[in-house]
Amino acid sequence: MDLSYTAEELAFRDEVRAFLAEKLPKDMSDKVRRGENLGKEGHELWHSILNNQGWLSYSWPKEFGGAEWNAVQRHIFDDECAAAYAPRIVPFGLSMLGPVLHKFGSKEQQDHYLPRILDGTDWWCQGYSEPGAGSDLASLKTKAVRDGDNYVVNGQKTWTTLGQYADWIFCLVRTDPDAKQQEGISFLLIDMNTPGIEVRPIVLLDGTPEVNEVFFDNVRVPVENLVGEENKGWTYAKYLLTHERTGIAGVGFSRAGLDALKRVARVETANGRPLIENPLFAARIAQVEIDLMAMSTTNLRIISQASAGQAPGVESSMLKVKGTIIRQEINDMMRRAVGPYAMPFASETVEGDNDPIGPDYAGPVSAQYFNNRKLSIFGGSNEIQRGIIAKVKMGG
Repeated sequence: MDLSYTAEELAFRDEVRAFLAEKLPKDMSDKVRRGENLGKEGHELWHSILNNQGWLSYSWPKEFGGAEWNAVQRHIFDDECAAAYAPRIVPFGLSMLGPVLHKFGSKEQQDHYLPRILDGTDWWCQGYSEPGAGSDLASLKTKAVRDGDNYVVNGQKTWTTLGQYADWIFCLVRTDPDAKQQEGISFLLIDMNTPGIEVRPIVLLDGTPEVNEVFFDNVRVPVENLVGEENKGWTYAKYLLTHERTGIAGVGFSRAGLDALKRVARVETANGRPLIENPLFAARIAQVEIDLMAMSTTNLRIISQASAGQAPGVESSMLKVKGTIIRQEINDMMRRAVGPYAMPFASETVEGDNDPIGPDYAGPVSAQYFNNRKLSIFGGSNEIQRGIIAKVKMGG
């Protein structure tokens, strides 16, 4: 297995770097580097820039307007974007709903929704988790009852990321209460402007309302908004989750975070010497760098397998666990590196409305540390992933 880039792949990497140098707005990359929130307008601007380049839907088939990049190209692009502090692409329409509609949607749904995802007309959010139905998603209770040409939806979703911006939500709903847990679930597309929908913000530890609760009170949804067959939604949900977990290891983000940590450790001092020369701190940096190198190599092996047509298995769970541990370790070391400047914490700093307390790199440190505690929970908690690994690899 050759883990080196080919000449063609190196040329592609150069093309991506040139594009980022020319098209990525500096004020946008500065905001990402400082950990400031971009807001809806910032995300929409980057969405538009990538779409104009033809690179927004890089994983989509060409028949649906995608670039149809292979796994190596996607890896290179994600790595270079992280290194350049480009915004993360909002995944819900592009990386989650899009592939489901490609495979299971009707022709009418594909023709209507897919172009609107690409041109930014519709901002999508995800309606999966509920109170009491997170990692155990099959226990969801939001129900949809058929009434003529509509479904009537009642229930609650939670942890709905960026739901305050969304025009539409794709939801798992229970359409057969008498079926087994994984059966009797359907996949619905719901207009967020429909009467009976209420969005309530959940303020996180970092002081921002990144996630929300969404309540459905007798919400009427046209039957044609059902994706695929009624009561087959669990199949579509599992398919979507394979795309949600793609790249969840966050190798590029960890590499950029480690580079930033090293820069800070060269500036901050302990006992009159740069922190990076402190034996204990330097040892922690060395350990996380070794772990990151090992994970990056494993990630490249899986990418190589994917390029050969092999679907990733339990390895995606292994990468998810290790990747989140590494990113949280980098967050913790950054917090320790800036010392007392990490103690003052105000959401205004994250929003970019106030000058940072201390060095400019200290402003977002606490926010990033607290916010990224979620990494070991979303996409299937690390405890669940370890159970999958044990069951598949050890017969547990």
